[in-house]
Amino acid sequence: MTLGPTGGAASDQDAAPVCPRHPGTVAYVRCQRCERPVCPACQRPAAVGVQCVDCVREQGRTVRTARTVFGGRVGSGPPVVTLTIIGVCVAVFLFQRTSATATGDLSFVPQDAVIEPYRFLTSAFLHSPSLVLHILMNMYALWILGPYLEQLLGRVRFGALYLLSALGGSVGYFLLAMPSFEPDSAWQSGALGASGAVFGLFSAAVVLNRRLGRDNGGLVGVIVVNLAFGFWPGLHIAWQAHLGGLVTGALVSLALAAPVSGGTSATRRSPLQVAGLLGVLVLLVAATLVKVMTVPAGLLA
Repeated sequence: MTLGPTGGAASDQDAAPVCPRHPGTVAYVRCQRCERPVCPACQRPAAVGVQCVDCVREQGRTVRTARTVFGGRVGSGPPVVTLTIIGVCVAVFLFQRTSATATGDLSFVPQDAVIEPYRFLTSAFLHSPSLVLHILMNMYALWILGPYLEQLLGRVRFGALYLLSALGGSVGYFLLAMPSFEPDSAWQSGALGASGAVFGLFSAAVVLNRRLGRDNGGLVGVIVVNLAFGFWPGLHIAWQAHLGGLVTGALVSLALAAPVSGGTSATRRSPLQVAGLLGVLVLLVAATLVKVMTVPAGLLA
């Protein structure tokens, strides 16, 4: 108990209220939720009055994050995975321009793929070091499709879609290239580029748009035209990788979209999607092993 200004006793209840987070600061405004004093530094606007930072943080933990039907977070920020892939491709391209051996060491050559399996993925991050248009076209397509799909699927699912489509492009090239001793044959020549993965994004967009009831007319036309370019004489385009990426992207997107049907709960959706992705990976590995068993002796390094 203390003495008041007139000499009478003053209780602790008459003392000026202070902010719990800043005991030295007088605070006459109270939080609308917990009713504790809150200083200007700790005030956060609310629908009515203000709330303290502690109550705002607590509410943030209990509010469920809005998600798309496929599991992606709504308003999750910039397309981090898309930008990262573009950044890696550009960095690798610059490295190729300064290295005499990088392109040959990392591109996909069916004859060398079994003993050097990393080529199945590294080739998707390479581009022709002498043709800037090659990387520009692929990165432009990735920038157009990537953010849309990353928003729908979420970063992890989109990353899995891209990597599996890239792997599927190489597997498609491996399956469709005829084993040959000819040095200019597809079996002996290197394939490189992100186009297999990009075609996977194309087919994924078609599947997911169909699931959402959105129009696919223009997108299907783009796919048909780009596939046709792969068969144009003299262009030396690895149409096998385009076809492999296209099929793989469709399978991956079906695996991600199927658990959404039938009212599957969010808690069951993710495990089913993971199982579907693993199933696609197993299928790609199995198809590769079957092809290996049919290749004549001497045509695998």
